[in-house]
Amino acid sequence: MSELVPGEPGAGGYRAAWSPGSDSAAVAEHVGFQYASIGHQTGTAQAGLWLFLATELLFFGGLFLLYAVDFARYPAGTLAASRQTTLWIGTLNSVILLSSSGAYTYGLGLARRGDGRGLFRMVLLTAFLATVFLLLKGYEWHDDIVRHLFPGPSFALPAADGGSLFWCFYFVSTGLHGIHMIVGLVLLAWIGAGARRGRFSAAYHTPVEGVGLYWSFVDMIWITLFPCLYLVGR
Repeated sequence: MSELVPGEPGAGGYRAAWSPGSDSAAVAEHVGFQYASIGHQTGTAQAGLWLFLATELLFFGGLFLLYAVDFARYPAGTLAASRQTTLWIGTLNSVILLSSSGAYTYGLGLARRGDGRGLFRMVLLTAFLATVFLLLKGYEWHDDIVRHLFPGPSFALPAADGGSLFWCFYFVSTGLHGIHMIVGLVLLAWIGAGARRGRFSAAYHTPVEGVGLYWSFVDMIWITLFPCLYLVGR
């Protein structure tokens, strides 16, 4: 293993202490001036991302709390409203999203072995699956609106039994999840561009791991949404 020690400005103000078989010089290019080592920088980045995901979890947690309260008040209406969701699309999207996470995780493993081309291909596959997910969700939203399941004056279900509250949760939660997926696609484009330029290596792939954490969070939110929206009434 190599070690970064204080050196001349440039490469973040640190130079690499060479050891046989190391690529510390390449790592030093990615170390910011405010960090003592690549390990310090990586740990700080990961801690910051976990803190961000914790705030996101609190945000979505509030939505799930509202869902639980509405379910407790209107169990029959919630179950009836859930049966109106399109189960086959929800199930297919779940498979697609889990597959995208599997593809990205495999790409992360390739990045850890220094295979930038393999990482690039897996990022492309992940982005493709995410796009298919969003297109299916858009089609499902259109079908829901056509069937008058969007809460409003022409809502197809009895509003008094909690059905409209369920569908409010449905559109808000899936809409927010979709926004997070679009952000994820932007991050995937950034990682893909970096992989194509050879920015990542076996010694430096911190951004790849960070985006992987974010994508896993998006996956986890959908895994929680799926039974609440599609399975609870069935």
